[in-house]
Amino acid sequence: MRAAVCRSYGTPDVVTVDELPAPDLNAGQVRVAVAAAAVNFPDVLLVADKYQMSVPPPFVPGSEFAGSVETVGDGVTGFAKGDRVFGSALVGAFAEQIAVSPEALTHTPNGVDDGAAAAFGVAHRTAFHVLRSVARLQPGEELVVLGAGGGVGLATVQLGALLGASVTAVASTNEKLDVVKESGATTLINHREGDLRQSLREAHADGVDVVVDPVGGDLAEPALRALRWGGRFVTVGYASGTIPRIPLNLVMLKGIQVVGFQMLSFATNAPDEFRSNEAELMQLLADGRVAPHIGRRFPLDEVVAALKYVGEGRAIGKVVLDVSR
Repeated sequence: MRAAVCRSYGTPDVVTVDELPAPDLNAGQVRVAVAAAAVNFPDVLLVADKYQMSVPPPFVPGSEFAGSVETVGDGVTGFAKGDRVFGSALVGAFAEQIAVSPEALTHTPNGVDDGAAAAFGVAHRTAFHVLRSVARLQPGEELVVLGAGGGVGLATVQLGALLGASVTAVASTNEKLDVVKESGATTLINHREGDLRQSLREAHADGVDVVVDPVGGDLAEPALRALRWGGRFVTVGYASGTIPRIPLNLVMLKGIQVVGFQMLSFATNAPDEFRSNEAELMQLLADGRVAPHIGRRFPLDEVVAALKYVGEGRAIGKVVLDVSR
């Protein structure tokens, strides 16, 4: 099979496309023929060995994929050869085949193509669990989304608007804000064209209810200051590369709740709520009420260009590799 391979840590240039044996299929696993894979910022970090966990090389990068079931291992129920599926794993998605546990897979609804399915899972799941269960977003509340042009940010804007919030989108370019507006944001802020703290104060003199932050860095504190008393600040990731240091006196004076979200720990510690959210979100996908914005598509042979595009912060929404092309 053809696969992207990281044989040593470094910039995306270390990744090459090679011929590899098909992954072994163990009992209790499903082997999927991959049609499309999404490229995410953590993929870039894993290649550089700058993620919160390391994967020893050589390895196949890529965490999100969609395609069809090729082989079902012993003891697996609920999946059969030919089923269209999408799923996620830490690594292995940038290849024509991947072997995963059935728990990592979801049946792709009719009418959803493989590119959209591959791009949907991590970003929209993160956004939905954050809004439903961590931020407890309510209709009519004011929501600020940092990094609104990225995969998680754009999904948060889309789902926040769907859940009835008034959404303020913060992004780094006007091009990104044009796309974000189409996803339901009503207030648009380019943080590179002025002082974010002042811009948020002008837009929301009485403060906001919720901030969702997948960026970190210098944007976190001014967004935190924009919260009204009792507001909720949700930290989701650090796409800026910098983990912010929050002045705790602001938390005390404003009565703010600062909470975090990480998918595995949430699924492990709140399994019933996780399953309920998943069922609701998958119905929204099947009904066509939510869908990922795919800003760029690359063939597998251009995986280095795709990783650079995401790593340099140029992506709007999601970037997809057409693996089977």
